Amino acid sequence: MSKDEFDRMPLHQKITYIIENLRDLTDDIAEQAVDILVQAKELEYAVVLARDKGMIDKAIEILVCEGDYLWAALIAKNAGKCEESKKLYAEGLRFYIDMEMFGRAISAAIALKLPPKEIDGLFREGIEAESRGIDMAQNRAVLESAMESLEIALLGREDEMSKQIIDSLQSERAIIIKLSDEKEEKIP
Repeated sequence: MSKDEFDRMPLHQKITYIIENLRDLTDDIAEQAVDILVQAKELEYAVVLARDKGMIDKAIEILVCEGDYLWAALIAKNAGKCEESKKLYAEGLRFYIDMEMFGRAISAAIALKLPPKEIDGLFREGIEAESRGIDMAQNRAVLESAMESLEIALLGREDEMSKQIIDSLQSERAIIIKLSDEKEEKIP
């Protein structure tokens, strides 16, 4: 399809055409197509198209505007922009902490290779944020689930930091279970 034919299409037809032909769009249509997808809130398609057409900065910009620093940092890293990737992980870490998105904050912290104590601190903040307004039984279940999720995410990793985090999780699990049991015993 020529650019002139594309330009004459109504917007809804352009969106359908772009999505159906994402991998085959010509370069002269691609930049406009990314903008159309962003306007249509088809952000994943827009990012994939921008990335695949070499518009790395545009893909990163879209993701940062949407608060997806993890994907933005990964795209930067894969494009050989290691310093920008680190910067995006750091910005994402701050953003996710502010937004109380601790699972994502922990992922950013791990990518930044922060010390296990700092990652553990984020984990505790996440538990606290998730625990607000939850009774003790639910609190314990949420905590167990979160700890298991993190532990599962680290399984198979042989690096020292992962081992330290797993050890820390196991000792924290024992402490939290003990404290939870003690609090339940005190409730009449």
